[in-house]
Amino acid sequence: MQTRTSTRVLELTRVVKRFGPVTAVRKVSLTIEKGQFLTLFGPNGAGKTTLLQLIAQLSKPTSGTLIFFDRDTLQLRRLIGYVSHQSLVYGQLSGFENLHFFARLYGLSEPAARATSMLEKMDLSRARNQLVATYSSGMKQRLTLGRALLHEPQLLLLDEPYAGLDQHGSRLLTDVLRQLKEQGRTVILITHNLTEGLTLADRVLIMRRGELMYEAARDQIDDNQFEELYFQIVED
Repeated sequence: MQTRTSTRVLELTRVVKRFGPVTAVRKVSLTIEKGQFLTLFGPNGAGKTTLLQLIAQLSKPTSGTLIFFDRDTLQLRRLIGYVSHQSLVYGQLSGFENLHFFARLYGLSEPAARATSMLEKMDLSRARNQLVATYSSGMKQRLTLGRALLHEPQLLLLDEPYAGLDQHGSRLLTDVLRQLKEQGRTVILITHNLTEGLTLADRVLIMRRGELMYEAARDQIDDNQFEELYFQIVED
């Protein structure tokens, strides 16, 4: 358990992840501060999802270290909220039943009220009793986000959360992320959409072939030149 006083949430030092002969993450070192909104860009196969899985404690690094400051292992489940490519919600249950189940799983007080409140926040109240198997892809994505936010995590990990969302869903997601940022939550967002990714970012990273190739504060980035810079880095 770490006891030093720091505004850091997480520190990665020379983290490597191999799958047999394939190296998905190559000696990544990264420090994440409390309240930061970090956007991670990169092409398919760059290692972004693998890196997020390592941070989410769903996979262990082949080498290197990940340190969560001022948290022990038992606290990590409550610290992290994770939205992956898989929704992790149950199609045979209704939207309400899904969130009620996860609220109980997290040991939250008044799980029914928490589920109802989150359905309202995700604009899913009208579909609360509808089986998730009948939800549109955008509705499932919003429910997935609600599931990840139920326990009020301090670190939110989002892997392509805008995928499958229509304009309404995208606007709702951006509004929710803006609220989380205002509340001082720490967010790591993976996205292919350069415009969405820059909207709320404090820091911007670009990965290529498992390596971090670029890192900059948001206020150092020229929006008009970023797309050209991005393709220079990933196509080099």
